[in-house]
Amino acid sequence: MNSTALPVNLTDAQIEEFGRELDTMREEVIDSRGETDRQYIVTLIRIQRSMALAGRILILASILLLPAWEHALASTTGFWLLIALGTLSLALAKIIENMEIGHNVLHAQWDWMNDPTIQSGTWEWDHVCPSDQWMHSHNIRHHTWTNVLGKDPDIGYGLLRMSAAQRWKPFHLGQPIYALLLALLFEWGVAVQELELGKFFTRKKHLETVGPQLRRTGRKIAAQVTKDYIAWPLLGVALAIPFALAGVGPSLLTVFLAVFSAGAVACLLRSLWTYIIIFCGHFPEDVHVFTKAQVENETRARWYVRQMLGSCNIGGGRLFHVLSGNLSHQIEHHLFPDLPSNRYPGLAVRVRALASRYGIPYNTGSLTRQFGTTVMKILRLSLPGGGAVAAA
Repeated sequence: MNSTALPVNLTDAQIEEFGRELDTMREEVIDSRGETDRQYIVTLIRIQRSMALAGRILILASILLLPAWEHALASTTGFWLLIALGTLSLALAKIIENMEIGHNVLHAQWDWMNDPTIQSGTWEWDHVCPSDQWMHSHNIRHHTWTNVLGKDPDIGYGLLRMSAAQRWKPFHLGQPIYALLLALLFEWGVAVQELELGKFFTRKKHLETVGPQLRRTGRKIAAQVTKDYIAWPLLGVALAIPFALAGVGPSLLTVFLAVFSAGAVACLLRSLWTYIIIFCGHFPEDVHVFTKAQVENETRARWYVRQMLGSCNIGGGRLFHVLSGNLSHQIEHHLFPDLPSNRYPGLAVRVRALASRYGIPYNTGSLTRQFGTTVMKILRLSLPGGGAVAAA
């Protein structure tokens, strides 16, 4: 495979040297992992779980204002304020658990600690997709074949046309609507994607293959739905029963729906945020896609170059990076998916300098720029043809 197979002006020898320098960076981080890194993830898990518990408590504490809800404006305001604060705390906890904790634990970033409670093989995240099924689709298929058409299941998630190289079909006219629905239901879209139900309906996969996956996903969905949409609302109802017996406050159905809605909004906010971060890391203007022919006999160095060209970073502060799961450093994550995520900010400085030295593009920009060009791409590629997307 000659160097013209990749859109970079480098010789084969230069590409291999670039790869060796990245290998050196990787080894340096591996050799320097230690107590500071361990404290980072342990502390973050503790904070995240405290936020989740605080959110639930605030939502349920609003029930204590029920006796005066219909009789005092202050109580009504206090009720909705507690509901709002509780929902926000719960949403942030779910975002951190999925993005900076679950996603990265499942990448085996923290296996080196040998902590039996923080291991990729045993961690089950707060998500409707079973952890091991997601790891197969994401860690193995997506990270191995990043942006390779026909290989990477995350290019459009089997629903959207995200490259002009993908054949246009009349189905794609509805792409703006599909994209919005995917954003609102991203958690569910990820679970369905791994099942590859389209292959079942076209008889490329058989029931004996799909059946076990369906059952496992069904059990995980049942557990998540029970936790978020049944158990917690029923607990709220239980707290409200004394008030209902006393003839004060709203109906028990209203209480159930209030707690139910708080959990639903928290999950909705998580899905929207996750969708935005993931799409900004993979689909903005100037990101490259590749054919199967381009990755034949691919060396590790060429794999590195492909990760650089097929990934995008997002600018932001420290809190933003934590909330994004450090996938705001998507380039570094694609280069080093099993290194601790708290190391990505430092690696980003070095990787960007190295890319500049070799003349390899380093796609980074603000959240508005990356998401704006992604939205423009979704709209443009819903129509036949394709081409450059104007910068936002």
